[in-house]
Amino acid sequence: MALKVKVPTIVCNGCAETITETIQTMEPDAKVEVDVQAKTVTVEAQASEETIKQAIVATGHTVEGYQ
Repeated sequence: MALKVKVPTIVCNGCAETITETIQTMEPDAKVEVDVQAKTVTVEAQASEETIKQAIVATGHTVEGYQ
């Protein structure tokens, strides 16, 4: 499943690395692309949309449109 979400709290490459590592810890084969300037995260993984969003929130970031 491919998912693209807006993460307005991304400000640097460190943020991108943290998000990528967290998702890949949960699912090692996940393909994660973080666009720091566009503040988006694109994930291709087997995990559900809910699980991916929870992983991003767990890193201290906000997923737009997700509580």
